[in-house]
Amino acid sequence: MRRADRLFQILQYLRGGRLTTAARLAEQLEVTPRTIYRDIAHLIGSGVPIEGEAGVGYLMRDGYDLPPLMFTQEEIVALVAGARILQTWGGTKMAAAAEEALVKIDTVLPEEVRLRSGQVNVHAVGMPWQGGEWRDFLDQIEMASENLRKLSMTYADEAGNETERVVRPLGVWFWGKVWTAICWCELRDGFRMFRVDRIMALEDAGPFRPQRGQTMRDFYETEAYQRH
Repeated sequence: MRRADRLFQILQYLRGGRLTTAARLAEQLEVTPRTIYRDIAHLIGSGVPIEGEAGVGYLMRDGYDLPPLMFTQEEIVALVAGARILQTWGGTKMAAAAEEALVKIDTVLPEEVRLRSGQVNVHAVGMPWQGGEWRDFLDQIEMASENLRKLSMTYADEAGNETERVVRPLGVWFWGKVWTAICWCELRDGFRMFRVDRIMALEDAGPFRPQRGQTMRDFYETEAYQRH
């Protein structure tokens, strides 16, 4: 672990007024207590309001703001990779938000870490069949699940047979190539999973209230979920 990352982790452990010993910090960060003592001295010398002493423990009073977006190297890779995947496989608004997030991250990162961000060799590649309105539908389903809005849906099964449904969207899952919407289907009076790329039309159908037996938590207890 780089020293900068270790200093950041120490601040995370100390924030909120939690008394923490050097031995405990050393165990968490897999270094010696002597290294922790040096790091604490460095932070205090840099103006961080840390109180305490060796053998007793250290704490940092509330009110000290950490510099924004102090990510580790591994976190940078995860964030950049995740944003790139959403740019290719997410909804229209998700993709735009992911691109904007990358711009904001690069704007505030220190130069050394910003260079690492640009060197992340994780990319997402779209497929030729990724056309249609599914990206807009994905955004609409995600927003409906958050705002508790029912959706009127025209859906085509694997054979191309179309049905009209009114569903209560609970969330969306990504399976590596396709998204599925987890819903309570009023037509079938039960949980159903719909592939977003097979949705033909989607419209708002008014609000709904979560009901016992029809929530995502209830879905997790069904045999359909257990099989996955």
